[in-house]
Amino acid sequence: MNNTITDTNFNFPSQKSVYKGKVREVYNINDDVLVMIATDRLSAFDVVMPKGIPYKGQILNQIATKMMKATEDLVPNWLLATPDPNVAVGHLCEPFKVEMVIRGYMSGHAAREYKAGKRLLCGVPMPEGMQENDKFPEPIITPATKAEQGDHDEDISREDILAKGIVSEDDYLILEDYTRKLFKRGSEIAASRGLILVDTKYEFGKTKDGKIVLIDEIHTPDSSRYFYADGYQERQDRGEAQKQLSKEFVRQWLISSGFQGLEGQILPEMSDDYIASVSERYIELYENITGEPFVKANVSNIQKRIEENVLGYLSEK
Repeated sequence: MNNTITDTNFNFPSQKSVYKGKVREVYNINDDVLVMIATDRLSAFDVVMPKGIPYKGQILNQIATKMMKATEDLVPNWLLATPDPNVAVGHLCEPFKVEMVIRGYMSGHAAREYKAGKRLLCGVPMPEGMQENDKFPEPIITPATKAEQGDHDEDISREDILAKGIVSEDDYLILEDYTRKLFKRGSEIAASRGLILVDTKYEFGKTKDGKIVLIDEIHTPDSSRYFYADGYQERQDRGEAQKQLSKEFVRQWLISSGFQGLEGQILPEMSDDYIASVSERYIELYENITGEPFVKANVSNIQKRIEENVLGYLSEK
């Protein structure tokens, strides 16, 4: 199918290397800039689904770039240009080996830990007497670090990050400050759209001149959890599940089909109709999060379109 992009194999001028993540593919150009392509791959439970989701890469890339522009007055970011709907170009950075996860509500991983009886998450106390999806008195930062083996993130405390020298104390204080500022702005943007930004993660890197900047994605449905604000308190009072705006609906579909990424489990077949419904759901997420109608890019030949747009940008640099 040429209306989705699930893999790339470009060879741009002065290209040094390529890094392929679960969803994004990053091309290093002359150890100077990075060309980051958001593919249409869909991952859940650390497993990449066999078929792409039409427009998913465009949606993630455009939300992330809009949110970077909406926060650049608070926190500097890596972004230089978006020469194609699926592409972001930015400064080459050395990424910090921690993800800054911040939670305004007790949901997801935090709720699972709480139900298991834990009242400390990444060294941060969680109050007694909370129920799932309750708001924390103040947002809590619960960092994660990549495991040495595999793609799973592991909880880590601020104290362990500093003790192990993963990040210096001076840099970590900046990461914390930036994380709180971004979450506050993200929460304000969400509220203006009738949404609640429940939790999210930010990644940071350091430019060649030593400046700490925001990198990767920000406030997308793949990196963040949103609730609809309308009816939130009523659902909490009744002990009902919250209406979510994230890729949680894909995880729930997989769970209902008996798949959670565990050994021996068989990945369910995604029919064309189901894939189309996932694409429509991502478009709905885009329009709710940005408050703007989604404009579908020309997908008659995505590979050619991306290559021409990136080459055009690089030739003008």
